[in-house]
Amino acid sequence: MVCSMTGFGRSEVTEGQRKYIVELKSVNNRYLDINVKMPKKFNAFESAIRSELKGYMKRGKVDVFVSYEDFSESESKVKYNKAIAQEYYDALKEMVKDFGLDDEIRLPLLAKFPEVFTMEEEELDEEEVWTGLKRALNEAGKQFMESRAKEGEFLCADLTAKLAEMLENVEYITERSPEIIKEYKAKLREKIQDLMEDKQIDENRLAMEVTIFADKICVDEELTRLRSHIEATTDALRNGDDKDGIGRKLDFLAQEMNREANTILSKSTDLKISDRGIALKTSIEKVREQIQNIE
Repeated sequence: MVCSMTGFGRSEVTEGQRKYIVELKSVNNRYLDINVKMPKKFNAFESAIRSELKGYMKRGKVDVFVSYEDFSESESKVKYNKAIAQEYYDALKEMVKDFGLDDEIRLPLLAKFPEVFTMEEEELDEEEVWTGLKRALNEAGKQFMESRAKEGEFLCADLTAKLAEMLENVEYITERSPEIIKEYKAKLREKIQDLMEDKQIDENRLAMEVTIFADKICVDEELTRLRSHIEATTDALRNGDDKDGIGRKLDFLAQEMNREANTILSKSTDLKISDRGIALKTSIEKVREQIQNIE
């Protein structure tokens, strides 16, 4: 299966009085980069979240958004800090004594001071919370993987079509190359005859010149390697069974294809082959762009 590196997944899971919402979004990246945004109370789960999600992705920059709602009445409670209240009270009594004020220290006054009353969250039942969170992560992960696979199908079909076009150009150049040598030999013979008029042509010398020319323009090895790279890319797209993803492998093959196409163009002395070489390079560039989206 070929997967795109662009994907999205979302899930909402309610367990008891708690609701967990997980969203996954990803874009292209050379390696796997998971960025988790979640409530502070879930910080202890970050490592487990990353480990759980790695089963659904191999490469890409993935943003994970985790939100949480607790509908129970025991989520937080008010705490009265007696020691702090006592310190405020003692300080106020000292002020009354120092400045000869009326003693008007009442409850509403003390209650306004910082830290006298605080909100304290109940401790999470980590095992219970992780059960719900894990379920939400897996549901979002499955949806995320499905979206990547669906887009991967479109990428695979488009790339396969482009590779078939490239192979047609390779076959054309393969068939055209011997004709160039024949045409060159005929033109060379014609020029020599014009120069020598009725004199005898040295067939050995002619054959030597044709051989030198043929050696300069020979692209047999480049065509063989290019054909091999195209077929290897097509097979990889068809099988898509690399445990680490096929994106890196395809990127390498595309670089090698580009190298061979450049060499073919540099050796070309024929307009028709040059046109096909340019078409090859254009197709390879399109393939390389698409490959950047593959996991």
